[in-house]
Amino acid sequence: MNVRTQPEIVTTAEAFAEDTLFPNAIATDLGGQLPEAQLLQWAKMGLYGLTAPPDLGGAGATRETLLSVIESMAFGCLTTAFVWVQHQGSCRAAVESSGPTHEAWAAKLSSGRARGGVAFAHLLRAGPPAIVAEPADDGWVISGTAPWVTGWGFIDVVHVAARHGDDIVWSLLDAREAPTLMAKPLALSAINSSATFEVQFDKHPVPSSRVTSVQPYDDWRANYPSGLRLNGSLSLGVARRAASLLGPNPLDTELADARQQLDSASVAELPEARGRTSALAVRLASSLVASLGGRSVVSDQHGQRLVREANFLLIQGQTPEIRAAQLRHL
Repeated sequence: MNVRTQPEIVTTAEAFAEDTLFPNAIATDLGGQLPEAQLLQWAKMGLYGLTAPPDLGGAGATRETLLSVIESMAFGCLTTAFVWVQHQGSCRAAVESSGPTHEAWAAKLSSGRARGGVAFAHLLRAGPPAIVAEPADDGWVISGTAPWVTGWGFIDVVHVAARHGDDIVWSLLDAREAPTLMAKPLALSAINSSATFEVQFDKHPVPSSRVTSVQPYDDWRANYPSGLRLNGSLSLGVARRAASLLGPNPLDTELADARQQLDSASVAELPEARGRTSALAVRLASSLVASLGGRSVVSDQHGQRLVREANFLLIQGQTPEIRAAQLRHL
């Protein structure tokens, strides 16, 4: 078993981002096709299931290493990073589950022999639940719409959240169309090659063997803010790439301060830190375009790509508090 130290993992990710992801970032952005070869290469390096236990084929990375690697991946190519980040949720669910789901998927997802996505952002929306679960003979049936599933057509399973009264039914489902499951591609202004789809369920069967957990919604909602640091690393990666192309500039110090603020923020302070980082990525990418002039908006230039990506990441202001902080800093 090839067990690497945490610094070695980060160094490997930085090299992969600089030598493989970044040189292909424009082609990935324009191609409309998920860069599967890069995902396969990352899996071959043993880093696809980054935080999963080594005995399951993962890298056993710490949270701090995960944050650094996400930033590195986004520094190289946000499309690839965004697809890969979704995998971490389904992988963790399989690893932490028990019974048939764990046996069937934990090792495959940890090693990268299988890829996963997630469908739970709808849980934060106001109004009636977007996906509901009802008991059935051998488990559940779910109906509704997951507005955002990334990697469709390239992932094997998707970790889906459905509401049943005051609970959430979490299940690891096959990511393929069926008479009760329909998928429709979304045309995105950035990372369009991420294969992001809207997925509709119509009394889709969920065998009990595919349920990873049933959790009170209030418990999930109370714990959710503690995970808001994760996506801040995507904005840091885009901001750092813009800064590197811009060259020494007055925002370099602010970028270092933003990273430090994110790393030291309490749960209550995370929305402010996330809002600041998101806005800084927009400012740095816009500064890059302004510094380069007309050629920066040509489709094969990184300036326009980074502006679109930085603005795209504003939608990850998943809470009113983050959105308010973004607006203040913008």
